[in-house]
Amino acid sequence: MKDMKVITCSKEIAGRKVTIETGKVARQATGSVVISSGDTKVLVTTVAGQDKSGQGFFPLTVNYIEKFYASGKIPGSFFRREGRPSEKEVLTSRLIDRPIRPLFPKGYGIEVQIICTVLSMDKNDDADVISIIGASAALQLSGLPFQAPLSAARVGFVDGNYILNPTLEELKSSSLNMVVAGSEDAIFMVESEANELSEDQMLGAILFAQKEMKASLDLIDELVSQADISSIEHTVKEDDETLKETINKLISSDLEEAYQTPEKSQRQEMISELKEKVKTTLEESEEDNIDEALGYFKSLESEIVRTRLLEGKSRIDGRDLDTVRPISIEVGLLPQAHGSALFTRGETQSISVATMDSLKLSQLIDSLHGDLKDPFMLHYNFPPFSVGEAGMVGSPKRREIGHGKLARRALEAVLPNPKEFEYAIRVVSEITESNGSSSMATVCASSLAMMDAGIPLKKPVAGVAMGLVKTEDKHCVITDILGDEDHLGDMDFKVAGTEDGVTALQMDIKIAGINEQILEDALEKAHSARNHILGEMNKILSESRPELSPIAPQAIEIKIPKSKIGEVIGKGGANIKKLTEETNTNIDISDNGSVKVYGRSKQEREDAIQKIEFITSDPEVGLVTLGTVEKIVDFGAFVSFDNGREGLVHISEIAQERVKNIADYLVEGEEVEIKVIGIDDRGKVKLSMKAVSSE
Repeated sequence: MKDMKVITCSKEIAGRKVTIETGKVARQATGSVVISSGDTKVLVTTVAGQDKSGQGFFPLTVNYIEKFYASGKIPGSFFRREGRPSEKEVLTSRLIDRPIRPLFPKGYGIEVQIICTVLSMDKNDDADVISIIGASAALQLSGLPFQAPLSAARVGFVDGNYILNPTLEELKSSSLNMVVAGSEDAIFMVESEANELSEDQMLGAILFAQKEMKASLDLIDELVSQADISSIEHTVKEDDETLKETINKLISSDLEEAYQTPEKSQRQEMISELKEKVKTTLEESEEDNIDEALGYFKSLESEIVRTRLLEGKSRIDGRDLDTVRPISIEVGLLPQAHGSALFTRGETQSISVATMDSLKLSQLIDSLHGDLKDPFMLHYNFPPFSVGEAGMVGSPKRREIGHGKLARRALEAVLPNPKEFEYAIRVVSEITESNGSSSMATVCASSLAMMDAGIPLKKPVAGVAMGLVKTEDKHCVITDILGDEDHLGDMDFKVAGTEDGVTALQMDIKIAGINEQILEDALEKAHSARNHILGEMNKILSESRPELSPIAPQAIEIKIPKSKIGEVIGKGGANIKKLTEETNTNIDISDNGSVKVYGRSKQEREDAIQKIEFITSDPEVGLVTLGTVEKIVDFGAFVSFDNGREGLVHISEIAQERVKNIADYLVEGEEVEIKVIGIDDRGKVKLSMKAVSSE
């Protein structure tokens, strides 16, 4: 960006002043802005890199980065600096990427990097929506061939009313948290979680967001109109019609046959053979054009599949547009798991496993909004064998984190109240086969696994992925898409929910937006498909089992006096550590004296309770026993005895004579003989060494 003058534009949006400024910070980037909403401020930069057209995909990278200084915090890590991206940062990076990617020209190969750095964060706000708006502004200022306009908005739903860009506090009472990206004429992306809202309410929220985005679109236009922008030229290579025709004649009929082969591995084998045929034919005469030829090969694949769908012909696997693939379900298949389910839909399959334990095992999250404990975790794994490939196995990638979060959103609305069901819950979905919409298979399998474990879900949840093929004058919505239909189509529209409403919705498109009619069609068909899948699930397990899994670490709760909490915990946690090791249990102690003991077996739980009751009960006055000096203080010595009990030997009770210096009589760690001589009003045990020696 050559223009270095500072341009600042502001507008009030949803009761907050939104400001976009350019020309002051990060001036060597191709395009940059600092966008703020209230006290939240984000630096968004765009840089155009090298030409990487040979890669076969658009090399766009989006990084959303939260700095702890933005909320006045020092990172809690050992090195006291930001480490690898958090789950929140990964998910927000994906959120920004998804609406931007389809707005670049097809075949564009210049590397583009967008970095959104959170500089300041209002503790009652989030920075994801303004980061999308800032990325749109920075791209337009860069001169890159970005098909603007683009903006975004968050929508809440409270007391029957939609709320624009609600605060974090308002979201606590909202039955909807939706982010929409789009323009005045089209929707590009939707990401949401909801508390069983109807399809009409979800559609209304999308249209509300689209209407309210006009203010931020006008703000971007105002900024861009004042800037001196130098367009970055890009040329689109013209098609080689001769080569195109050669490919068409060589393989079109065989490729059509391949895309009428239902079985995925057989179809892929046929397509691979046709690619080799193209390469072999061209190696002799047009070796330099092989990459271009494979591009035409892909275009021909797309044309064949899309044309059949638009003409209403049978799909790749023989289904019509509205039919869900065959479903099979098995629950309780893993004997040592608390709950498990195998869910298979066509050639997509998930094994989900549910595990419960003490709330102490909740996930600890160090975020800009403070330290949080999350008692519900859902992890999605996508090993390479699930698509018949050999590949790297390691830490989860962006896609796996994103799919796991979507499934979690879908299930969160039906989880039991954490105040009534005090367990940490972890669900893991292992994708063992994949041919379209493994995230929605995860929703179904995870719902069944938790019900199998006896976790009292309010209702079962199912999900389905819808697709779209659209031309200028035609479109068709496709139910329960295959992997190839997703890859070659124009939309991936995932809807999850119960029989009473939607709990999660995610939409991504590969074209420059869709309209209200398409959204309405997709929601209506998804509703029918979801009810069909729920019907199949209900045949196997329609509600949670009446009792928790017998091997789950169930809890016993007792109350102890607050004054006894320290005795149970012990010096440096020694007593409670010993208790948990001896009884193989987890023990949670609240400040109010509530003690919860989690253990796999009834005997282990009862052993722990018995030991705690012994520690907290008052010893018999007159008891003579051995004890260990734990701590010496000016007025006496604290002595532990009877496997966890503790009392005070006052300085006057150490010896028959008057004691001036306790250290002359006792050392910490020494074993001494003591007698219980009383219990004070606070339940503290009074001990004596003098009484023993006199006897």
